Order: sequence, then structure tokens, then C-alpha cells
Amino acid sequence: MLYLITYDIAIDKRRTKLAKLLEGHGQRVQYSVFECDLNTKQINQLNRRLKRLLRPDEGDNLRIYQLCSQCRSSISIIGNGPPVEQASDVYII
Repeated sequence: MLYLITYDIAIDKRRTKLAKLLEGHGQRVQYSVFECDLNTKQINQLNRRLKRLLRPDEGDNLRIYQLCSQCRSSISIIGNGPPVEQASDVYII
């Protein structure tokens, strides 16, 4: 499932940690916007890690939008942004 994750974090150190965490799960498409193609287990693990890192009482704001397959196929990119990330199947023989 494709997730669009966007955030607004005021503290530089925490914002950097968050960006590095998300870079391990998807691709950055803008400064504070990531597209992540994750299965249920992966998004649940990521949610747990995000909740430990974020400080809503200090103004942190993060949103996760789940995009259905129909929504995914209707994404338009105007400009030099990267293509929508698609999980590749890996086969180990």
C-alpha cells in the first residue's frame, strides 16, 4: 500500500532523525514529504517508531495518508519530482 507521509517539526535535531527514519522506508519527494510503499507490518512498525520520536506537545505535526490503488494510478507529477515509488518484488533462490 502506498502512504504519503508529511510532517512539520520545529526542532532541527528531531526533524533530521525523522527524515532519516523515513528515508529508510520510502523516498523523499519534497523536503518534508515522503512516499512509502509498505505492507501492514511495515506501516505498523513505522507508526510505533514515529510515536516514540514525535513530540506533539512541542508542536510536532505528522500526517499519514493511505493511497488506494485507484488513487495511486491517478497521481500527477508536474516538474522534476521523482516517479512514484513502487515496491519491487525480491526473489532469493
